[in-house]
Formats: sequence, structure tokens, C-alpha cells
Amino acid sequence: VQLQASGGGLVQAGGSLRLSCATSGRSFSMYAMGWFRQAPGKEREFVAAINWSGTRRNYADSLKGRFTISSDNAKNTVYLQMNNLTPEDTATYYCATGGVVATTPSSYYTWGQGTQVTVSS
Repeated sequence: VQLQASGGGLVQAGGSLRLSCATSGRSFSMYAMGWFRQAPGKEREFVAAINWSGTRRNYADSLKGRFTISSDNAKNTVYLQMNNLTPEDTATYYCATGGVVATTPSSYYTWGQGTQVTVSS
């Protein structure tokens, strides 16, 4: 199983970005996909998670309303739409796969390489 995150970049405050996480070698055990982020000097933080059917979604409370996670089974890809970005959203964003829609990093067993998001003020 391999995860490839992409879509990061530099954006001004108030702007939007859509991150993608393409999976290869997907198996039945990959029930859930999650997005996490990590800023320099900070712990990895839960952002959002979804199951592949899209029937279960979970968001960090502080990000509800601005971030939307979605899945495309045909493309084996999960997306994270991020709107109204602020400098506090600056971080490396990681996608991961696991057996449950969970908020803790330890629940996910395969991680992508991360994509950098930088929001300028």
C-alpha cells in the first residue's frame, strides 16, 4: 500500500486549496482514510477522516465548516478541501489509512509522505 499526497502550496489568507491522497495497492482492510497535519515544533494533529463509502466522516472541531473531506472510490483518492485558510493552517499535511475512522495517529498504519501548506498573511 502506498499513499501519495499532493496539492499543497503557498496561498494567501482567505484562500483555498484542495489536497489529494492517491492510494495504490488498496485492500479491504483500508477502511478509513485520515488527514493529519503537523506544524514545526508541534505534535501531529487530527484534521479529518472518512470511510471509503463516505458514510462516516469526522472532523476536528476547530476545522468544521472550513474543511471538507471526500472520497472517490473509482479513483482510489481522498480529498481535503480547505477554505478560508489562515496562517494557523500552515503545516505539513499527511494522509493515512487505517481500519477505523479515528482521530488518533496510532489508529492509522500507513502514511503518505506529506504535502506542505503555507498560508501567508
